[in-house]
Amino acid sequence: MIKIDSDCYGTILLVWAIVLLLGFVVIRFTSVAAVRIPLLVLLGVFGCFVTWFHRVPERETPAGDAGTVTAVADGKILQILPAYEGEYLKRDCMLVSIYMNFFDVHANFWPMDGTVSYYKYHPGKYLLAFHPKASEKNEHSSTVIRSEKGELLFKQIAGTFARRIVIYSKKGEPVRRGAQCGIIKFGSRIDMYLPLDAEIKVKVGDLTRACETVIAQLK
Repeated sequence: MIKIDSDCYGTILLVWAIVLLLGFVVIRFTSVAAVRIPLLVLLGVFGCFVTWFHRVPERETPAGDAGTVTAVADGKILQILPAYEGEYLKRDCMLVSIYMNFFDVHANFWPMDGTVSYYKYHPGKYLLAFHPKASEKNEHSSTVIRSEKGELLFKQIAGTFARRIVIYSKKGEPVRRGAQCGIIKFGSRIDMYLPLDAEIKVKVGDLTRACETVIAQLK
């Protein structure tokens, strides 16, 4: 049975209400079966896709220590490069970006064990998620996790079609690697700021699976 994110029930119900309304209009005003049936099928497929999109998969979290960092989201490694993080860490870091398309799981998961030491939501624009300036200009949330091996900051970044970010971050709260930490609706991106000396385990172009793909090992 597919598990659906509870924060998305309202969105799903709204979509199905629209689907049913449009279905009624199609049945009421379309008499040609060759037109009516394909339209009803398309509406049904759309409603099912939106429901499936908000799924929360069950994943096997690999063994590791306090410095093991796993992927926050499913997607594709967009970039790995040194970058200055000026919001909270105030230092040069290794930036790893994961881009999520429409068909990726959009539920997000804590990347390592530790305690939330910082959280802030930033309203903003809705540039394409892979745009270089999306990390700064787009709507996003920033969360920092502190462990005995150091701190990690990750951003949930909205894209052109992503209009809502859900995050369960609460300052001072302990978190467990592999547990769900939120969801971003539709195409979006995750930026992870790691210490410069972190051992990166992925490369640009790799596909990631949330909870399962090891992104880095903190020293």
